[in-house]
Amino acid sequence: MTASTKVKICGLKTEAAMEAALASGADYVGLVFFPPSPRNVSPQAAHTLAAKARGRAKIVALLVDPDDAVIETVIASADPDILQLHGDETPERVEEIRRRWGKPVMKAIKVETAGDAEAALGFHGIADLILFDARAPEESTRPGGNGAPFDWRALLGVKDQVRYMLSGGLTLDNVAEAIRITGAAIVDVSSGVESRPGEKDPELIRRFLRAAKGV
Repeated sequence: MTASTKVKICGLKTEAAMEAALASGADYVGLVFFPPSPRNVSPQAAHTLAAKARGRAKIVALLVDPDDAVIETVIASADPDILQLHGDETPERVEEIRRRWGKPVMKAIKVETAGDAEAALGFHGIADLILFDARAPEESTRPGGNGAPFDWRALLGVKDQVRYMLSGGLTLDNVAEAIRITGAAIVDVSSGVESRPGEKDPELIRRFLRAAKGV
């Protein structure tokens, strides 16, 4: 673990939480555009939050199998630096989105086994960044933000072949170990800095950033 580890705080909904993330050194801030999520934000709220973050951290818009109209709305409201695709988007769809909107794209890969992690290789040269996240339980209504880690050793066969961010059940108590095992240069947290689903705790945000950055 080194102080160069970068951190994304995802699912920010309030200006207070956004300011806590920015003031504590978050490198990426995530806005969720997925109505079933307790972290979903409206275009109007996203506009305000993105304005607060612009120039201070990379703004990431999380989308799940978005159609073109949704992408247009998100770009018009938040003008994100990165589009995070967290659904079942194919390599062809990822390439189309990246080309059409001229934005870097991060593709989420849901991992339970080493075989799951290998799916990332299908996006090599297409997605700018891979997000390795824990595979959601079958009964879950959303593909991420479920607060459960996966076996980080599942990444060992592919982690040196793609540029990636590590997510899935990270907390201030386990993030240093996750970085040690995977060597992840970027980590992502959402539920791990919440007092309840969708409600970010500024103190947990600060403590997570310190733990991840080793300071």
